[in-house]
This record gives sequence, C-alpha cells and structure tokens, in this order.
Amino acid sequence: MGPLEDRRLVHVTTTDMSLALLLGPQLRAFADAGLEVIGASAPGPYVERLSGWGIAHVPLRHATRSVSPGHDLLALPELERLFRRLRPDIVHTHNPKPGVYGRLAARMAGVPGIVNTVHGLYASPEDPWRRKAVVYSLERVASLCSQAELFQNPEDLEVMRGLGVPARKLVLLGNGIDLIRHHPPVSEAERSRARTLLGVDPSAVVVGTVGRLVWQKGFRELFAAARLVRTLRPEVVFVVVGPRDAAKGDALDDADIAEARAIGNLVFTGNRDDVDRLYHGMDIYALPSYREGFPRSAMEAAASGLPVIATDIRGCRQVVDHRSTGLLVPVHDVDGLAAAVADLASDEPLRRTMGQRGRQKAEAEFDDREVIRRTVAAYEGLPEPPSAWTRARGPVRVR
Repeated sequence: MGPLEDRRLVHVTTTDMSLALLLGPQLRAFADAGLEVIGASAPGPYVERLSGWGIAHVPLRHATRSVSPGHDLLALPELERLFRRLRPDIVHTHNPKPGVYGRLAARMAGVPGIVNTVHGLYASPEDPWRRKAVVYSLERVASLCSQAELFQNPEDLEVMRGLGVPARKLVLLGNGIDLIRHHPPVSEAERSRARTLLGVDPSAVVVGTVGRLVWQKGFRELFAAARLVRTLRPEVVFVVVGPRDAAKGDALDDADIAEARAIGNLVFTGNRDDVDRLYHGMDIYALPSYREGFPRSAMEAAASGLPVIATDIRGCRQVVDHRSTGLLVPVHDVDGLAAAVADLASDEPLRRTMGQRGRQKAEAEFDDREVIRRTVAAYEGLPEPPSAWTRARGPVRVR
C-alpha cells in the first residue's frame, strides 16, 4: 500500500469504551498520519471523547458483549451493509465476536484491506476440547478473510500457526501503554497524595488491583487471600479499582461486594479516571485472573514501578518475569496468592528491586509507540484499493 494519507479506516469493536480506552492512542496516531479514522461499535458514553479527537463513530445496533446468538447473527449483515456504504480502504477488527463477524462482513462487502488484532484467543490450550474446537474453528475460518493477523501474545500466534494460518499473515504485535503517563512516583509527596485518594492509612502496605468487577478476574481468590493475609500481615490493605460490569454473566453484585468489605481489609474505589495516579499509592499489584490476552493493567503497574503478582497464564507470563519483576502463582491457588502477598509485604527492599526491574522491562517491551509502528507497517503492506471502490464511497452518517 502506498502513503496512508486520505485512506478510510474503520475499527470495529464491541463497545465505544474499547475504542477510547484500549485503542485511543492508536486511533489518534492513525488520524495524525493522515487516515480518515472511523470507529464502529455499540454506542455509549465514550463517543463524545472520540469526537473530541476527530474520530467519527458509527453506532452498531447488534454489537453486544454478552452471549447473544441472535444479535451476533444480525451483526454480520449490519456490518456488511455499513462497509458497502462507507467503502473503507481498511477494516480493522478487534475483540472475539467482532473479530469473527467483522472479518466475514468485510470480505463479503469486498473491502480491499482487512486486518484483525487478536487481543487474546477466547480459548487456551488448557481449556476443554469442545471450547477449543469452537473457538479455533471460528478463528481459522475468519482468518481466511484477512491479509494480516496481529497478535498481542506470542502463545496465541503459535496456536494459529499450528492451525495452518499462513506465516505471511502472522504479525507479533505485542501490547503497549503510555510510558510517559504511567511512571513511578517522583516524590514521597506524590505517593502521599495517592494514598489520600485511595483512602488508606499512610503506614499500610497496599495491594492494588485494577479491572472490571467480574469473577473471571480472580476476585474470588483475591478476597479469600485477603482473609488469610489479614491474620498474617494485618497492615496489608487490598484496594480494588474498577467499574461494575452488569453486561457480563459473572459480574459481582452488591451482596458480593458487601461480603468482601466485611472481611475488613478491602477497599473498593469504583470506576476512576485517575488510575495512573492511584498506582503511586500502591506497594504491590495483584492480578489473579483466569484468562488474559496481554493484561494492560499489569503493564501499567509494572511501568509505575510496582512488583506484580499474577497467575501463571498466557498474557501474565509475558508481563511478569517470575522472581525478577514479580511472582507468578497457579490459577485458583488461594494459599499461593496469600503467601506471595505476605512475602512481598514483609520485604520492602525486594519490592523496590522488583519494581525497578518491572519499569525497565516496561521501557523495553511495553511502549505503545512500537505497537503503533507495527500496525502502520501492516497497513502499508495491504493491497491498493481500486479507484472504482473509493469513487462509490458513501458519507459517514453518525446517528
């Protein structure tokens, strides 16, 4: 593909939150490179933010995050109609469901350039064969429609290589964050202000976690570990930062949160827009998740100079170097999680050393500018769109 100026690029996700929070730096960079950038997803509160960045948003009626076969089937023709009208030069899909029906719809509409990012296959090698058969089959079929498959995680790339996806399509993208925004605290005063924002005692050892309040993030084990740690290290406080997620079937409800608070060493902050500042008030970061692609919050914590305790799963293994930048524990292992927290809580020099190494790793491996560069390179390798395709382009109608 030639210069990217004036190319029309559509990114498809499930929600506008993904467009703004997960892809925002990339979308802004693509717009700065001269592309006409459009986001397509279910509408929500982040559309205004996208508009402020000069990124148009087209609402999708049938994009859902929950299990909804009826909506998923209707999303395919909805997107095909959209692509036939917009005539984009490139369609770039994300998330498990839009990644499948978005690639299929783009191919059906005749879009010349189709790219997909695998943020984390919705099955791992440890899952039951039935789940793997469904997920891997859908991904393999959808990959026939694209020219480039970008993988955040090298383990997922190897899975798809083993399923026969041609090597020419496979690109190891990695994952990145803003290393300027996320940094270690520069002074004790900055750390003290963060403690005030978190509402914790200055003398506490704070174990933080950031994410949606769904059980898949390992909250059951985190709460059980908090109960154990309270007897071992009473100075430890667990702080949970993140929003509820009613759209998910495994969302925590009021009773779950009240029960966790009753343990006595758990603080819930709710959703926050100043997470980068809140990391400065933490001593340890914990992510006992069951499934990850390449966890952004753990990268942010490492970049902020925190040792990270995470489960020994795909994604977390790419962020945490065991016994160097943090600790990896088995999935569902409450005792192991509690022991890891207690060990780091009692050893401030080790926390400091791990945090410094984590920052070094973040600078070497988690720079979002490199992710943007690799994505642009993938765009530049796409076929040239025929002139008849662009001449028939319809306007972007934002409803």
